[in-house]
Amino acid sequence: MKITAYDFNFEREKLVRPFKFKGGAFTEKWINVVSMRSASGCVATGIGSTAILWSDPKVFSAHSETGGNLLMSTLTEHACKMLVNREFSNPHDAIKQIFPELHEYAKKITGSENLRQTFTLNSLIAPDNTLWKLYALKNNTRSFDDLLEIDYPGIFTNKHRELACLPLITYNVAIDEIRKYVDNGVFFLKIKIGQAGTQQEMLEKDCERLSDIFNAVGDRKTAYTDLGKIVFYLDANGRYESKELLIRLLEHCKKIGMLEQIIILEEPFPEELEIGVSDLPVRVAADESLHSVNDVIKRIKMGYGAMTLKPAGKTLSMSLAMGKAALERSIPCYVADSACVPQLVDWNKNLAARLPLFPGLKCGFMESNGASFYERWNELLKDHPCYGENWLVPQNGIFKLDNSFYNLSGGIFANTGHYAALTNM
Repeated sequence: MKITAYDFNFEREKLVRPFKFKGGAFTEKWINVVSMRSASGCVATGIGSTAILWSDPKVFSAHSETGGNLLMSTLTEHACKMLVNREFSNPHDAIKQIFPELHEYAKKITGSENLRQTFTLNSLIAPDNTLWKLYALKNNTRSFDDLLEIDYPGIFTNKHRELACLPLITYNVAIDEIRKYVDNGVFFLKIKIGQAGTQQEMLEKDCERLSDIFNAVGDRKTAYTDLGKIVFYLDANGRYESKELLIRLLEHCKKIGMLEQIIILEEPFPEELEIGVSDLPVRVAADESLHSVNDVIKRIKMGYGAMTLKPAGKTLSMSLAMGKAALERSIPCYVADSACVPQLVDWNKNLAARLPLFPGLKCGFMESNGASFYERWNELLKDHPCYGENWLVPQNGIFKLDNSFYNLSGGIFANTGHYAALTNM
């Protein structure tokens, strides 16, 4: 494959309320739009969204919200420039070729020598998605399964018919809203912990918050888990700075009866601390600390028992490579959202639908929280190329994936609607 030209644009999407985590908050996402032309004359358009606070909190805090989004969008266009006239065999090969130089450029424009690689990966979502669409055209297919069989034979072979849709419970989601989620069929809640303040203040706030949530919905029953009760996924985003503090949180969870219902504790520590987790009483998952296959292997050796894959956060290319490395070592994987617009949700959904069952659950799952946060969610949903299909919207907390979903590959290779009109190709 070879790229001969590109165009770039972006669109700002407002949120209905601040998205609070990692002790910070943002109020909008920028949707980066990339169109590319290949040497064969094919043209495709892909999108990605900015996630500055998630990918590098130091960059987020060093700039205005607009400034941080502008830096990442600048990096996205620079990646497109680097891809022009470069030869590569597949999208993952293209990302591997440009990543080292692109990351050095990212350090320069952000002024951060210790810039997290996740920031650079996040900037590559739109170019990577565009490359996958061109790769599908090159192989004369719109089948995600066909493309997986070329580069990942025998790895991502499941086809879940039901995929639980996890809402994201940030610090400011009211208890009544959480009850409504569960009343409407949600049986798996992703809860943000690691609230703002000192480490002691954070612990106290987290303990109180978890008590409130568990007291409200912890006794609800479900047929979708081995326990027969609803379950929880705690996401600390690296906010706990010591194992001792985390153990105090888990002791609190045990005291209130919540511990056995926690099936995932994600990224508890800052990755640079490299704290082993094999002795903790819960399954610990890696997320932000994963930048490459080597990181997956390293975290497994540290006792991590699950890996988070983010096609719409770290590129589909890198997510597939990391997922392969984990699954070949019998480590379960799952897909998490990055406050995605509808057309990005299905890039996540395509991978989540093909992963093995996660321990403790009786169906597949993925986090998807955009419907709770975007002001224009309904309009964005109508612009999805497969608008009207039953699998686009969860029913009683479950995405129902029929033959149409798999035959259409969730619409990821279809025209991007109004996004394509934002570029001049």
